[in-house]
Amino acid sequence: MIRHVNDDTIALIKQWEGLRLQAYRDPVGIWTIGYGHTRDVQPGRTITEAEAERLLRADLAEAEAVVAGSVTVPLSDHRFGALVSLVYNIGAGAFAGSTLLRRLNAGDYDAVPGELQRWVYAGGRKLTGLVNRRAAESALWVRGMHVSSACIEAAPPPPVPVRTTDTGKAAQQVGGIGLIAVVTQAVVDASPALAALKSIAPWLAAAAVIAAIAYVLVQRARRARAEGQG
Repeated sequence: MIRHVNDDTIALIKQWEGLRLQAYRDPVGIWTIGYGHTRDVQPGRTITEAEAERLLRADLAEAEAVVAGSVTVPLSDHRFGALVSLVYNIGAGAFAGSTLLRRLNAGDYDAVPGELQRWVYAGGRKLTGLVNRRAAESALWVRGMHVSSACIEAAPPPPVPVRTTDTGKAAQQVGGIGLIAVVTQAVVDASPALAALKSIAPWLAAAAVIAAIAYVLVQRARRARAEGQG
């Protein structure tokens, strides 16, 4: 069965090759046209966008056949596409003799992104465009990869620092009494004031309870501090 690249791969190749409807020389002097087509291109040649699309599909078919015939390990669609993009750019011969292909066929999938980064030179010069293209191909390669099931239990989060305010000290001193006990004690201590609020709006009564709790905490902190100084 003939395998073809997906739309993500075609979009990537079109992006990095660019579309030129008139023949031009690439960075190493090769006459090029369309989406990176180089076969039988003569100076002065012009084509339409439809012709550029046709040439691209024909060139992709060759690159697809190279990858399908050279790689002996299973490939996802995105991984297949990343390699087709590479072959489209560097040629079948370079790919066939590459360390990337050798390591991949040995089952070393993780080596591919690093090996891709070695193909960033043209005419002996490192080109920014190739660096960026290899990065895009690496991103396509790792897209959709599964996370390993060998999970490591996460460490517990560090304790939250306690503010050294009076209220904070009182809260530390509460210890085993618990929040419920503190609230209960606050209500008891402030019962005379609460009794006077029975006929007042509920929200004001709630505010009074909160104030009573804060009052108890502050008073406990002051007593503890006084005892410590004594």
